[in-house]
Amino acid sequence: MAKPRSTAYSSLLNIYQELSLDNAGLSHSVFDYAIRGVQKVNPAKAILAIVDLSQPSINKRLYVIDLLKRKLLFRTYVAHGRNSGDLFAQKFSNEVSSLQSSLGFYQTLGTYQGKHGLSLKLKGLENGFNTNALDRAVVMHGADYVSEDFIRKIGRLGRSFGCPAVPYGIHKDIIETLKNGACLFVFSPNQNYLKKSTFLL
Repeated sequence: MAKPRSTAYSSLLNIYQELSLDNAGLSHSVFDYAIRGVQKVNPAKAILAIVDLSQPSINKRLYVIDLLKRKLLFRTYVAHGRNSGDLFAQKFSNEVSSLQSSLGFYQTLGTYQGKHGLSLKLKGLENGFNTNALDRAVVMHGADYVSEDFIRKIGRLGRSFGCPAVPYGIHKDIIETLKNGACLFVFSPNQNYLKKSTFLL
């Protein structure tokens, strides 16, 4: 028999209806996975970011949610890795130099000034899926190839080396919101991940 979930879980799951996240393109199942995992991560900040790579890159598939205030703070574009796919991300890796996105739950760390400006370090929490994020320099940063103008010209967003890159102009606000202890969840309905992730149980 399945173990009943906690009252806290049920309360957090209600945020989906409260914020009409279905109208924002986020499926209930992806949000459910995110809430299951965030309870295991137990982040220092009650901020959850979801990168929903089941959606194409022309969609605004990054959702940043304040779980305490129960508010959708940002919904915007986010890039996936160059070797993960074109319009859709379909291949994922934890390997250095793979240039692919890595699935799973991350803890956000501090910021630094890199070649893309203000950037956010990410610590992967899932063995076999994203624990090489720091060694790979997989970080959140702004990018000029993450824009509606790029979509109009190319038909999709540009792609990163595996980083969840976001639009310049709002990247600083997103990074400042997430830094130092928020939870980031990068999702795709990848069967290997769905079967082996211990965070989704």
